[in-house]
Amino acid sequence: MKTLFYKLPETVVKCFWKYNLFWHFLAATLTYFIVVSGLDWWYFRFSRGIVPQRLFFYAIILGGLLPIIAPLILFVIGKIYKNLKTVNTAWALTQAGLFSLGVSSFYKVFTGRVPPELSYDITGALTDISRQFQFGFMRGGLFWGWPSSHTTIAFAAAAVLFILYPQNRSVRWVALIYAIYIGIGVSVNIHWFSEFVAGAIIGTIIGIVVGKSFRERSVLMR
Repeated sequence: MKTLFYKLPETVVKCFWKYNLFWHFLAATLTYFIVVSGLDWWYFRFSRGIVPQRLFFYAIILGGLLPIIAPLILFVIGKIYKNLKTVNTAWALTQAGLFSLGVSSFYKVFTGRVPPELSYDITGALTDISRQFQFGFMRGGLFWGWPSSHTTIAFAAAAVLFILYPQNRSVRWVALIYAIYIGIGVSVNIHWFSEFVAGAIIGTIIGIVVGKSFRERSVLMR
């Protein structure tokens, strides 16, 4: 369990320090422009009418379960075959996932973004609520809102794998496709488009920082 917290305080600081802090501001800025331009609302109406939601519905389940199951499987495999790199990857993915969940939940606590499902009134008619935020403390809870936790965690995991396996194209492609599938999947079901965009940016930054930290750990274990 000690490995789970490997350089965690340093990682937290780095994720919000100097240039990395800029990416958090960029996520918020892009969200503002996507919301006020009407793109969020347009995407909602377009995707709900065209995109087969059943195809992407599994992104909600996959995005919730895989960040838990995958590290466990990698950890067991790594222990069985005594592969230190695989075990290190399992710990890196776990730390990135938990940290991403914490960061996204922290933002949700204060932004209180109203979820797109509430766009439908009791008659089934559409109402544009894409600009509705409930700024404050715990006005929107921890599970809905800005940014998308599913997307943040998925892109953090993808970034970790990109850092730890720079020469393995198969791993990198699978990681990227997975992250995009999760992000698009939740954006056509339970999240606004801007929440997908913000989650992708924030998650990538977290994943890069965690990935570099555990890459250094991997070198030290040789």
